Amino acid sequence: MTKAYPAYKDSGVEWLADLPYGWAVGKFRHQFRESPEKIDSEVVGPMLSVSGYRGIEVKGYDDENRRRLDEDLVGYRIVRPGQLVVNTMWLNYAGLGVSEFEGHVSPAYRSYDFRQDVDRRYFHHLLRSSIYVQGYTQLLTGIRPNSLQMSREDLMDFPVVLPPLPEQTAIAAFLDRETAKIDALVAEQRRLIDLLREKRQAVISHAVTKGLNPNAPLKPSGIDWLGDVPEGWEVCEAKRFVSILSGFAFPSTSFSDDEHDTPLLRGANVGVGELRWDETVYWRRAPDDGLDVFEVQSGDLVIGMDRPWISAGVRVAIVTENDVPCLLLQRVASLRTDDSLNKEFLRLQLSGEAFIHHFLPDMTGVSVPHISPSQIGSFVIVVPPRAEQDQIIAHLADKTSQLDTLNATAETAIALLQERRAALISAAVTGKIDVRHIAPKETEAA
Repeated sequence: MTKAYPAYKDSGVEWLADLPYGWAVGKFRHQFRESPEKIDSEVVGPMLSVSGYRGIEVKGYDDENRRRLDEDLVGYRIVRPGQLVVNTMWLNYAGLGVSEFEGHVSPAYRSYDFRQDVDRRYFHHLLRSSIYVQGYTQLLTGIRPNSLQMSREDLMDFPVVLPPLPEQTAIAAFLDRETAKIDALVAEQRRLIDLLREKRQAVISHAVTKGLNPNAPLKPSGIDWLGDVPEGWEVCEAKRFVSILSGFAFPSTSFSDDEHDTPLLRGANVGVGELRWDETVYWRRAPDDGLDVFEVQSGDLVIGMDRPWISAGVRVAIVTENDVPCLLLQRVASLRTDDSLNKEFLRLQLSGEAFIHHFLPDMTGVSVPHISPSQIGSFVIVVPPRAEQDQIIAHLADKTSQLDTLNATAETAIALLQERRAALISAAVTGKIDVRHIAPKETEAA
């Protein structure tokens, strides 16, 4: 069980409050020296990036085309193992950490050598702690939240808590061990969320392609990935039941920012299962402008045709009353069904993996893959009688609600674990709890 130190003193820094006797407060400039190393001709290691949760890590690329060529890396900062790496434009998100890797980072970053013999893991935890992030935030300047920056002078003068070296080591050992335990619990919850996501998709996919009756007589669909389907279900291309409209090429130079004008439904607004209006542009209508055909109606399905699927799923959604009026911009398709096809039933079929695999062989575009209205129309769907569609949708609403509740519980558990992790780190690195006798005992027990 953790306890407080026997006695404390005023740190002299308002947001740090009291510190244990025997601890000091220095300045960043006395602990760190900026490294001048930059790439000249030979590239050093992989590209590194900073994670607010994990610290410095090797940068991953979803698209290899985004990886920079060697000649583009001249001037990038070199990082050596054990150096502190700082992104001064990301300090309000813990954009710094001690690197375990050799590599390089953007010129916007800085790398620092330690001037003194210290425990680097302690400083890694200290400088990334939530109490330090609050301290950084008070000194950040700028307009946009994602580009607030601390000046070099403010960083050099920033206070650094300095326990005696043996206590630094004890704190680092304690936090490495305790955060590893918490991270393992978080990983378990994330695995559960992945399993729930897979279960949810499997339940939906089976229901919209096989129905709810396990004893229903089946017939061959004629489609390899689909297999057998219930008798009485029609197998056809989507255009048999759906009319597809591609958006108009509104010139971006004439976009309006007046909220009284009509919103434009862009690809950026089409999420997985919903429309998002956090980034909205508008268009000023004029009498007889010929744009009525591009007015989106409540109940329309819309799909983003540029990068139509992301990690979370296919970017297809049903327009609600809250989303209209709006006008359809190019690279977004509107799908309208006749009365024999339930819109939600179609959306669920378009949201499945079969829809993705249907397009992969013919995917066009390199940096931004996209699909066409004709490709959407050629997608093979299965259509039960309308009454059976409605029954399936009602069943799925109940089943997915149960799975979503379990998912929300897991997300809440992750949030609580991460809050505990942050609080534990802040308490240990600022001496609010005394772990000097805990770390050695746990080390011996291990």
